[in-house]
Amino acid sequence: MHWLLRLEAVVSTQSTGKNSKLSEYNSFWSCVKAGGVYMLTQLCKMIVLATFFPTYEVPEGKIDLHGELMKGAVELFDLIGIFVIISQQIGRGDLKILVAGVGWATAELVSMRLLPLWVGARGIEFSWQYIQLSFEANISLVHHIIMAVLIWMWTRNNIEKSVLPLIISLLFICSSKQTLLELVGTMFHVSSFGILGINVIVTLLVGLITTQLYVNLCIQDNAWGNPKYH
Repeated sequence: MHWLLRLEAVVSTQSTGKNSKLSEYNSFWSCVKAGGVYMLTQLCKMIVLATFFPTYEVPEGKIDLHGELMKGAVELFDLIGIFVIISQQIGRGDLKILVAGVGWATAELVSMRLLPLWVGARGIEFSWQYIQLSFEANISLVHHIIMAVLIWMWTRNNIEKSVLPLIISLLFICSSKQTLLELVGTMFHVSSFGILGINVIVTLLVGLITTQLYVNLCIQDNAWGNPKYH
């Protein structure tokens, strides 16, 4: 069963690419480039955190609220990285979204979750920790695709101005979600699976709103006789 956990996290990301337009356009190297942008973005985040926001020893049971908020602010670098991928990718809008979302999520899986799953899940003793990691990898894939959709809509020239505040608010929620979840878990002593459940609910809600905005934009393009994607 343990090796299934490793496969499930990888296959979910790989199957997303194969069952989408990525396979039609042979976008493998575009996803590799997106992964390179992810790595460069994480390096910049670490340099900024180490240079401008040094960590301090916090007494047990207390929260370094200022440090957590600063850490959340640095997460905005992810939005910049995904924006760079979308702006540099040539092709239809849906292709740009998939390249940015799948490439970013795959790079995160390889750099942050694959090694713990591969090494830890090989143990004889069963642990729920690796099932949780597998679920988090799938949530992360959906999360990054949602972010890519929101950033792509934000770059559109024909987006209604009344919708922009909602898109920006959703982007803020996406970029600060992990920091907020950590704060909730620390302040209210929520278990790891409780945090996972909250993560699922928030991701689904943001995803449903984003999907509705995306569908409305596509309907608007068709009504105006514009290309569906650009």
